[in-house]
Amino acid sequence: MSSALEAVQRQLVSQLNGYAPLMDLISGIFDGPPPRADFPYIALATGASLDWSHKGGVGRELSLALAVHDDGETAARVHRVMALVEEALEPGLDDPVGWQIVTFDFRRTRILRSAVSPWSGLVEYRAKVLKV
Repeated sequence: MSSALEAVQRQLVSQLNGYAPLMDLISGIFDGPPPRADFPYIALATGASLDWSHKGGVGRELSLALAVHDDGETAARVHRVMALVEEALEPGLDDPVGWQIVTFDFRRTRILRSAVSPWSGLVEYRAKVLKV
């Protein structure tokens, strides 16, 4: 059985891959910054998993982040991709195998300058899950 973080990240990527308006705009979704990819693209940022267990079961609180990278003249396209990520994930996620998602909450977005690309945006979520 995979970890809660891996299971929820797989579900998140699956949902994003199924959202045509987003996929029409980006070159792909990657586990990290790919060696060669056309801009814009999304890379999973390092997630965090905290214990959220209780007397009756095993649980995790997960921090999930998606980094949007682009080489545009302005941050406009990064903002558009980030908005589409939010649209795609607004309904929440289906429960991944072995886990029940109790909460899935949007946390924040922010635009950064980075060494990977001229423009980077970060979209962050928090999920609480219980092992089933």
